Amino acid sequence: MAKYGKKAQDKVEKAMHERKRGTLKSGRSGKTVKSRKQAIAIGLSEARREGGKVPKKSAKKSAKKSAKKSAKKSAKKSAKSTRNTARKSTRKTSTKHSRKSAKKTSRKSTRRSTKQSS
Repeated sequence: MAKYGKKAQDKVEKAMHERKRGTLKSGRSGKTVKSRKQAIAIGLSEARREGGKVPKKSAKKSAKKSAKKSAKKSAKKSAKSTRNTARKSTRKTSTKHSRKSAKKTSRKSTRRSTKQSS
């Protein structure tokens, strides 16, 4: 029994021709598709959408993809949090230092003024 139906075959063929001509565009970004595998995937997804006989995406692949996505997201989140904590710590120390230096200069100036007056 055939895995793919006639509609899937036609859609993939159409996508391949568009790719060869340079008119096949990616769905999300709108960039021109150059990869043969990506053209096939686009054709199959279009056939799926229109109800053609196409096997479902393998659970293994989709699980792997989602795991990769979540790992990337968590890494991005942790990097952001470390950046924020670093920023906060530098802000705190810089304000502390500036306050201390301001106090020191004010003390020196008051001492000088008291010495000069007496």
